[in-house]
Amino acid sequence: MSTQRCPLKLLRHALLPLVLAALCPAAQAGSATSGTGNLPRNTPAVALNFSIQIDKYVFFRIGDGVWPTPGGTTSQVGFNLSPTIPAVPITPINGNNTAVNWNGAAPTFAVTASGNVLPVEVRSNGGQVSVYATVTTPLTSGSNTLPMNVISATSSDANLPAPPIPASGTGTSVNVTGGGTGTVNSLVTIRTAIWTFAYNNSVSRTAGNYSGQLSFTASVP
Repeated sequence: MSTQRCPLKLLRHALLPLVLAALCPAAQAGSATSGTGNLPRNTPAVALNFSIQIDKYVFFRIGDGVWPTPGGTTSQVGFNLSPTIPAVPITPINGNNTAVNWNGAAPTFAVTASGNVLPVEVRSNGGQVSVYATVTTPLTSGSNTLPMNVISATSSDANLPAPPIPASGTGTSVNVTGGGTGTVNSLVTIRTAIWTFAYNNSVSRTAGNYSGQLSFTASVP
């Protein structure tokens, strides 16, 4: 099985390597002569054997590194959660002994995202391509940890879906639809899409500056 790993670091940067195909032709030929006698003369059939080997490759990127040049940076995705206190509402400011009109209900949090919309590209001649996510570094702030599945990803194209993000470990894989612009059949894949990452703020979390890393892997049989 061939695989290509592509890490996406939350609050850090995605490493996108490239594996190239090799084309190795070889040919063999026979020979024959005609004998004496009346014209015209014809030689016996001459065989010519061909051997062509096309190796598998898979190219996978998230962020920069448009084909055929892989990128050298890791994409960084950030989310900033700002609380709003009911019932005015009023956004609290940092400071001691600062009075605000608060009815005692739980505050709500607005999420501001940065760097969360990324181009994705998959190319392969190895048949069915699958993609899955792995938590390489948990979301941590000091001794506190968040499950990585507070982050979700959606794709602009169902032919190149974003895999589910697991709370920890490795998640389930999704299949990339074969074919695409410039391909001759479904066994060759050329797909591009935009993946958008989001933070689920429906559950209250302990305050902190959390950072972690995801790796995305493209695999062919």
